Amino acid sequence: MIKYSVDVLITFLIFGVFAFLHSLLASNRIKKSFANKFGDLIAFYRFAYVLFAIISFWMIYNFAPHEDLIIYDLPFPFDFLILVPQFLGLAGFLWTLKYFSSKEFLGINQIVRWRSKEYNTADLDEELYFRIEGPYKFCRHPLYFFSIIFLLFRPEMDLFYLNFLICIIAYFYIGSIYEEKKLTEKFGDEYVKYQKNTPRIFPFFFKSLKTRFVK
Repeated sequence: MIKYSVDVLITFLIFGVFAFLHSLLASNRIKKSFANKFGDLIAFYRFAYVLFAIISFWMIYNFAPHEDLIIYDLPFPFDFLILVPQFLGLAGFLWTLKYFSSKEFLGINQIVRWRSKEYNTADLDEELYFRIEGPYKFCRHPLYFFSIIFLLFRPEMDLFYLNFLICIIAYFYIGSIYEEKKLTEKFGDEYVKYQKNTPRIFPFFFKSLKTRFVK
């Protein structure tokens, strides 16, 4: 058990370092500093940031201690039934992408605007728009919600995957706080009103369920 405890701690520490660097590089303070120093080359910041995130996450996932302790292994037919909510999570994720600019998120649009000399350095590394459509009517971060659903429901769970899942959920929640600070700064009272009327990650169904049990 001591070995498992040490491995869990190492995983949390490694992921914590990743989350800290990821959040630091995503901060407006760092972006503004980069823009002041390099001007419209900030257009490449988002693409480089995403590339760094993918490579560093891959390294963490592969080099963190992989504990071989099985938490559960569902028998037939439950191993197939649990794939239903996982499929729904994937479907919801794809649904959300319809209301989400993937090219802007990946930094491709920024490079296109830079090449056509239409880049606005005041946008820093991305253009932000505030629209309440589709899944954004039910929660403020539907990509996080559907990712959690997809990752949570699986026919087999080991200690390593459980640790990583906890880290990812914690990072989604903490990361959403920093994201919303930037959104509140940009959109002001309009976004504050949206925050008051719409749950952060888990939709109204979960909020209503919680209220029902409290009563």
